[in-house]
Amino acid sequence: MELEILYDNNAGNNFKAGWGFSCLVKADDNEILFDTGWNGNILLHNMKMAGIKPEGIDKLFISHSHWDHIGGINHILEYGNVSEVYLPESVSDNLKGEIEHYADVIEISKAREIFDRVWTTGELGEDIKEQSMIIITDKGNVVLTGCAHPGLRTILEKSRELGDIYAVMGGFHDSDVDILKEIPLVIPCHCTMKLDEIRQKMPDTYRNCEVGFNLQIE
Repeated sequence: MELEILYDNNAGNNFKAGWGFSCLVKADDNEILFDTGWNGNILLHNMKMAGIKPEGIDKLFISHSHWDHIGGINHILEYGNVSEVYLPESVSDNLKGEIEHYADVIEISKAREIFDRVWTTGELGEDIKEQSMIIITDKGNVVLTGCAHPGLRTILEKSRELGDIYAVMGGFHDSDVDILKEIPLVIPCHCTMKLDEIRQKMPDTYRNCEVGFNLQIE
């Protein structure tokens, strides 16, 4: 299993930064793009620099419908190889209708397995509904978040229903960071507001997130 950050506020080497988030998940034979950032041209540039062909993406997983997570979706769909888009049931009918011109829309409300060893938490939260991804590995669960609008505590509690958590990566928004203390690997990205506090309290488990960051776990 491999995860690679393709869109984030920070970027190294020849990658480009932009406000938003996207991560490629390679799990068995599936290449799943988790969110698409805001600027599709930046997303495609970063994919090229990472040696990733957009026509190889066959599934999209949308955490929530804020502009900085879906802005690049048409740039990926226009390649014509995406067969399924997994998105929260609460997403607008207009967005679902546009996506249906290119791929099958899979509406998510409850937690369920969507591929072998890959789960969705289902829609969580009240004002802003969001789904996160849970990837089952031999080391424990890897939790991938968009912005964590429902709160990290809620997301992690749901994820622990499937077992212990090895890593959590993505946007943490303004969540309480103390709940991360027992997690072996913490990778805060994008919209995380308490980055300095996480670095200070978890120096051994913290990893810097930027475009090009790659995580490989058996």
